[in-house]
Amino acid sequence: MSQKSILFISKGEHAASTRYRALAYFDGLRASTWDPVHLTARNTPLSRMKLLRRASQADVVVILRKTFGTPFFRLLRLCSKYLILDLDDAVFCRSNGKPSRTRQKRFAHMARHCQQIWAGNNYLADTARSHNPAVTVLPTSLVPEKYAMDMKKPADVVDLVWIGSSSTRGYLEAALPALERLAESFSHLRLKIVADFHLPSRHLHIVPVPWSEDVESEALSSAHIGIAPMPDTPWTRGKCGLKVLQYMAASLPVVSSPAGVNGEIVKHGTTGFLARGAEEWEAAIERLIRDPDLGTRMGEAGHKRVLENFAVDVTSQKMAYALVRAYPRTP
Repeated sequence: MSQKSILFISKGEHAASTRYRALAYFDGLRASTWDPVHLTARNTPLSRMKLLRRASQADVVVILRKTFGTPFFRLLRLCSKYLILDLDDAVFCRSNGKPSRTRQKRFAHMARHCQQIWAGNNYLADTARSHNPAVTVLPTSLVPEKYAMDMKKPADVVDLVWIGSSSTRGYLEAALPALERLAESFSHLRLKIVADFHLPSRHLHIVPVPWSEDVESEALSSAHIGIAPMPDTPWTRGKCGLKVLQYMAASLPVVSSPAGVNGEIVKHGTTGFLARGAEEWEAAIERLIRDPDLGTRMGEAGHKRVLENFAVDVTSQKMAYALVRAYPRTP
């Protein structure tokens, strides 16, 4: 059977959405008669011309988390044999959760005129279906084996860990007062921040770990509890839970806000705790500090849940079925 070409267009090769929703599937696609290619979309005439030329040569074009203005999107649609829009964020609103007429208009136009939409969670899928019924939920997934490191955790401290970037720094800052109060009762409590910033605190020992793909697995596996504070807004409801999935893949118990898909991924009382306010946050973390065996059991349950529902090998099968719509098998 001849190879079919599939072009993924994104804002950059190193963006999390590119790594987890495109590049992670390249080996599997190659093994199933697809020739995958990635191209970064830049807003220059030469780059746009190159993108259109490559799109015209591909059998399927997947647009990752980007919305284009109507004139350029019309050209892209004309050049492409089959267009798919992939969503792992609420690109139809602002990052502060407020509505944006421009973003909504671009999203609606693209959603109506793509042959398929791949959505990272049910909220995104439901929003997309108001414009196009051809929607498939493909959860953001990862390779659990990458995080299954047999790391020796420090015995004289309890390390909370948060992984993210400056764009979500505010979510962690909002939770810091509760964590600082816990540190007053548990002097051996530390907060490991795996990110591109450092967050100062006078009451809680902060361990900064500059993020890189090479260090994230070890940084998570050597911690004790993964935390994911997040407000509930239209923007955060579009988040696809990568942070909590990484914690669970590393066999960590998770304490998370119930916002968005986090409330679906984390099974309260089984793989971690869902905490709504400062008191619930403090109570959940205190319970895990006092009962490390509970944390171990929750971490094991979380790892199993990732293996069964959020592993690349599992999601790649769903992607393969979705691509059959573009090129149905012939007898």
